[in-house]
Order: sequence, then structure tokens, then C-alpha cells
Amino acid sequence: MDIEAALTTALQPTSLAVQDDSAQHAGHAGAREGRHFSVRVVSERFNGVSRVGRHRLIYDALDALIPRGIHALAIDARAPGDP
Repeated sequence: MDIEAALTTALQPTSLAVQDDSAQHAGHAGAREGRHFSVRVVSERFNGVSRVGRHRLIYDALDALIPRGIHALAIDARAPGDP
């Protein structure tokens, strides 16, 4: 998975962390369909954008990767200065 590269290209984040959580979901029915990830993204692109809008920007950035093995995505999307 090149999640970091896709998010970096699309969002130019000031901070980015991607964690593969798949091992925590072993045995889960959806685990056969792909891997589970958590992403924490801080980007200026999120200034003035709603939580739903931020998630859409992330899903848009990962659109080509989702059918190639992303089953679940936990998202923490913040603008700089957000608590």
C-alpha cells in the first residue's frame, strides 16, 4: 500500500501517520477482503472544512488504493491548531 504517498501528494500534510491495524482484526470476516488502517493527518487543506469534508478529501486521495486492499480506514483529520 502506498497510502502515505497518496495522502502526501493530495494533502501536503504537516504531519502524517499511517498504521496498519490488520493484526488486531484477524479472524474478522472483513479481514479477508483487505487490510485495516488508521491514519492521522494534519493539513492546511483542512482549514475551514467540515469533518465529513476532510474524510472525503482523504477517501478521494485513496480512491485508487481502496479496491486494492483497504477494507477499513480509521481517520483522524485535523487542521493545524485543531485540538
